[in-house]
Amino acid sequence: MLVRPLLFSSAAIAGRSLPLTTAMSMSSTTSGDQQCGGKSAVVFLHGLGDSPAGWSSLEHQLPSLKPSLGEDVHYVFPPAPTIGITINGGYEMPGWFDLFDWPIGISAKDDKTGKNKAAQQIEEAVEKLEKDMGIPPNRVVVGGFSQGGAVALLTAYHRRKEGKVPFAGCVCLSGWLTMKDDLEITDEVIKSTPLFWGHGQADDKVLYEQQPHGVQILRELGVDVSDAAYPMGHSSHPKEIEAMAEFLERVLKKDS
Repeated sequence: MLVRPLLFSSAAIAGRSLPLTTAMSMSSTTSGDQQCGGKSAVVFLHGLGDSPAGWSSLEHQLPSLKPSLGEDVHYVFPPAPTIGITINGGYEMPGWFDLFDWPIGISAKDDKTGKNKAAQQIEEAVEKLEKDMGIPPNRVVVGGFSQGGAVALLTAYHRRKEGKVPFAGCVCLSGWLTMKDDLEITDEVIKSTPLFWGHGQADDKVLYEQQPHGVQILRELGVDVSDAAYPMGHSSHPKEIEAMAEFLERVLKKDS
């Protein structure tokens, strides 16, 4: 049976809906391959059923909160591929990986192949930043919302093995820690890649239990985690975006 498509999009960025036409115009300068003289970068992944336009307003929103996140920071909003989603009866939509459980609690099954493929796409985007713009991984923050947050965590922690330069930081908004049985983090990543994790206390899609569960696991391994919960569902909150801006300024400007 085909069910109504589920949208794991931003829903409301900074507490307000963003008109599609506005979002599309904002994304026109951030989701392509433009070059700039930025000294650091933020790579941010949208959620299931969304597009780069759904979060591209961050390019303007974050500098309005912290001016240091403006000209010297390059923003990249990669698009997810269109894939069939099992919990939607195979309905095809933009998604980073398949989903088998609803809602998504701490016992949710993993699409390991899809998740690793998604992480590889982000790694290639980071490699392109260094090749085309001279921005190394240790000047890049990877982040995302919902599915995008799950992929950001996977990319920043599971897959930065020995010999790979750690990222400057990671941001997870309403996401979850996946492939926990395979989680091994190098000492260099633990020392170099702090995390900001924001989540809604009333989230009925990616359950709130995911945040304390994932935060505890990462902290026990030694990761520097800043976590905050907000009175919202599967969405975003003005205070969350403010906290994200403060985190980004701290990790991107520490060595500049």
